[in-house]
Parts: sequence; C-alpha cells; structure tokens
Amino acid sequence: MIIWLASYPKSGNTYLRAFLSAYYFSQDGKFEFNQIENIKQFPDKQFFNQKIESAIEASKQWMSAQKQIILDKKIRFFKTHSCLGDYKGNVFTSYETSLGAVYIVRDPRNVFTSIKNHFSYNDQKAMEMILDKKSYLMAKDGGGFASYSYISSWAQNYISWLKYNKIRRLFVRYEDLLENKYETFRDIIVFINTLTNRIEGVNKSKLQNAIETTNFNVLKSKETDVSLGKIDNGFKKWRDFHKENKNYFFNLGPENKWEKMLKENLKKQIEDNFENEMKALKYI
Repeated sequence: MIIWLASYPKSGNTYLRAFLSAYYFSQDGKFEFNQIENIKQFPDKQFFNQKIESAIEASKQWMSAQKQIILDKKIRFFKTHSCLGDYKGNVFTSYETSLGAVYIVRDPRNVFTSIKNHFSYNDQKAMEMILDKKSYLMAKDGGGFASYSYISSWAQNYISWLKYNKIRRLFVRYEDLLENKYETFRDIIVFINTLTNRIEGVNKSKLQNAIETTNFNVLKSKETDVSLGKIDNGFKKWRDFHKENKNYFFNLGPENKWEKMLKENLKKQIEDNFENEMKALKYI
C-alpha cells in the first residue's frame, strides 16, 4: 500500500522526503541524497508500460499503475503534487491503493516567491499558476505525459486532500517544520508508525540525526558541491529530474520571507483569493 507525501509545489515536500528517507532508509538517520531514491515520485514514466500520449490517457492509468505497484503487498512512500480529485472523471488515487498521507502545506505568499525562483517566472506567470484550477506539471525528461500531474490551484490542492476522509491524513505546516522541528517530525513518525502497525517507538537518536543532516543549509551545501563538481553524493541524478529549474533548488529556504519580497498588490491578491484557507491555517 502507498503512503503519500503530498503537497502543492514548493511547499517543503522535498525537505520532508529527505527527512523520512534518512529516518526510515538508513541505519543511523544520517541523510545522503542517494537515500531519496527510496521515495519515488508519482506519476512518473517508470510506472507505465507504454508511452503516454495525452493527459486524459495518463489519468485513465493512474489507478491501474498503483494497483500494479501494490501487488507485492509492500508499503511504499510516494511523493506527489497531484490534486486529490479527479481529472476528466478519473480519480488520482483511492483507499484501494492508499494507506494514508502526510500533506505539507505552506503559506501561499511564500509559495509564490519560491515558484518565481524555481521556474524563473515573472509575477504574472507565478500568480496565474497558483490561482489557476487547471494548473498542471510535467517533467521535461522525455517521458511524455507519464509524469502529468494535475495540481489545480494552491487552495484546491489543499482542499482536495483535506476533504478526502477515506484514508488517514496528517496535515503539517511547513512553518512548523522550521519552528518546532523535533516535535513536528516526531509526530510525523508516530503517525507513519501507527499507519504501518510498527510497534517500536520513535528512535530519538535517528530522529535527531535526520533533523541535523536535512537542515536546509546542509542540503544547500551538498547541492552546491555537486554543482561545482566537487563530489557526487547522489544529488546529480535527483537534480537531473528538475531540469526546468535553472537556479539552485535549495535557494532561500527559511529566508524566503514574503514580508521582504512581496509587493503589496500581490500580497493582497493572494490573501483575497485564499482568505478562507489562510485563516483556517492561521496564516492571516
């Protein structure tokens, strides 16, 4: 069965993925980039038997691909940015293949500034992306529509996972991962251990090591070392998946503060469009 690590893009999903790969796929909790391969992204071309030629064809095969994945009855993590709704009548996932989900949400004002950097978008293009309920992503890796992810708007992506109560979900604010690291990551481990019927408690040593070795500055330093050709720590293969990002993936992290970067008219537009969700999440 599948445990989803879900989020709207640029909301901290990679940070969570790095932490969980260090905690669950190492002996000591110390993170290396090659561990992240244990948590793959879905949808992706590796899970389809033929080339996918359209978005509708991709959506028709999401569930069949997941049913193939779970045939061996193993529990797997998958990262996704997909909206948990349906596309042209085809659902992204269901309780048939999903054990549960951890959904990480981030203040959309900071999502906006991070999207600008990641995709090299101007203000208008970034705003269109987070507001458009028809938004989607596709990897530029030659896989055609196999990686097609219907993400919708920032609010709709969050709401779709919030309202789906047929699987257990844990909602985590990105900001809490920064401000209350130990407690928040501990709660995530407890949730996952409960989902998977693990009887052991939280390994405090592994938890602390995973927190320290996935610190933003550590990740940024490792990315820089690879980019400068100093070392190959497993990041290059992962980095190649994000060819559309001409800038560093780990850019500002905790220093991405909308208060310093966002024009007043853009701030107001985001808050006006997402007022209900932002109030519920205590962003405003």
